[in-house]
Amino acid sequence: MYTGIVQALCPLAFVDREPNLMRFGFTLPPAIADEVTLGASIAVNGCCFTVTEMSQDTEGLAVAFDAIDETQALTNVKNFKPGTLVNVERSAKQNAEVGGHVLSGHIVGTASVSDIERDENRCRMTFSAPSPWLKYVFEKGYVAVNGASLTVAALDREKSTFAINLIPETLERTNFSLLKIQDLVNIEVESQTQVIVDTVERVMAERLLEKD
Repeated sequence: MYTGIVQALCPLAFVDREPNLMRFGFTLPPAIADEVTLGASIAVNGCCFTVTEMSQDTEGLAVAFDAIDETQALTNVKNFKPGTLVNVERSAKQNAEVGGHVLSGHIVGTASVSDIERDENRCRMTFSAPSPWLKYVFEKGYVAVNGASLTVAALDREKSTFAINLIPETLERTNFSLLKIQDLVNIEVESQTQVIVDTVERVMAERLLEKD
C-alpha cells in the first residue's frame, strides 16, 4: 500500500534490456533507506516494484528492480533510460498517516501530456486519456499520476481529457516539472470509485436483462 506522497526524486543509475525483461536501478537516499530488504515493495513512478538486488554505495542504498514486458507495455517504464528522474515512494507502514489517498501501485495505463499552462505560482497540466479507465475519473476526485496523489481539477469526457493543478512544492519534489507535451505518465485510479462504478454498471445491466 502507498499513500501517493512522493518521498524522493531519484535518477536511474542503469537500465539493462533483455528479451521480455528490463532491469533498472537507482540509489535510495538515506532518509528513506531504513529497513529496506530484498523483496520489499517500492513504487517507482507509481508502479509497484519488488527489490531484486541491493548494495551499499557512497551515496546510499543502491536497489534494483525487474520489469517484465507486460509492465513495460502498460506503463512509462518502457521509456526509462540512465539518468531518468523517477518519483519514488516506500510502501506505507501500519498506522502511517495517509496524506494523499490509498494506492496499490497497480497502474491501469498511461495518459499523455496534451497541454501545460504555467504562471508565477501555479501549473496546470492537461492529459489526454482516450481509455476505458477514464470512466473512473471524476472532477474533484482523486487520481494518482506518476505515483502522486492529486485532485482532478477539470474533466472533459467528450475530448477524453482531464487536468490537474500543481503547486510549486509538488513541482519541486516530483518529476512533473520535467514533463513535456506528449510525454507519458502512469495512472492509477481511485479504487473505491472503481468499485462503485463497476457495481452500478453491473446492477443496471442486470435490471435491463430482467426487463427483457
